[in-house]
Amino acid sequence: MDEETRMRVNENGRVVIPASFRKRLGIHVGDEVVLRVEDDELRITTLKRRIERAQRLVRKHVKSGVSLVDELIADRREAARHE
Repeated sequence: MDEETRMRVNENGRVVIPASFRKRLGIHVGDEVVLRVEDDELRITTLKRRIERAQRLVRKHVKSGVSLVDELIADRREAARHE
């Protein structure tokens, strides 16, 4: 279910994110948030959520049981042998 509310921008350009929105998005005190303008809309997410999204996208293209870290290390060692 989508939530919607109306807020006013204060004189310093600040908007308070309502507690229900922060809870739903997992935003906590001290979290770093990422703001992005997309299709004339302001989108807010946390850095943690952006990283999780990127990890999900990468997982779609990696076979089960494959370690990208191990592959990178093997590639670097192979390259080092040829230097």
